[in-house]
Amino acid sequence: MSTVIGVFNQMEAAEKAVKTLRNKGFKDNEISIIARDDGKTVKRDMEVGGDFGGTENIADGTAWGGALGGVAGLLAGVGALAIPGIGPIVAAGPLAGALSGAVTGGVAGGLIDLGIPEERGRQYEEELKSGGILAVVETSDEKTEEASEILRRNGAKDVESHGGE
Repeated sequence: MSTVIGVFNQMEAAEKAVKTLRNKGFKDNEISIIARDDGKTVKRDMEVGGDFGGTENIADGTAWGGALGGVAGLLAGVGALAIPGIGPIVAAGPLAGALSGAVTGGVAGGLIDLGIPEERGRQYEEELKSGGILAVVETSDEKTEEASEILRRNGAKDVESHGGE
């Protein structure tokens, strides 16, 4: 298995990347998105995320799906966490569960568990602190290049793959 990671500046671009990944056969249990919860009120995406409607404050815990826009409607396992040094984050996909167990190690600790070197994990954590949205794809070695290309085509920067043979 390999882990592909990239950073988006816009949630819409991350959403588009997730849709493209799914259309190309990547499964929900392969795709994770992590974003910082800045406490702003967000409009939930009715079209992709289902019948959510309205606006809510993410910090109150009731708008986790809205925090990640339509991505939450695409992926399972959405959660909100408070990470020391970063503050509140929201995550969708399998990494959401892994991060809840790695709160003391922060996001970098969760990424280390996926085979991302500690130094790079800390750099990705800094991107997250600065408002970046992390997209993480855990997939077979054969699909690593395809996942990387999809993330790049949809606007991700700092796209890298780790692990594998």
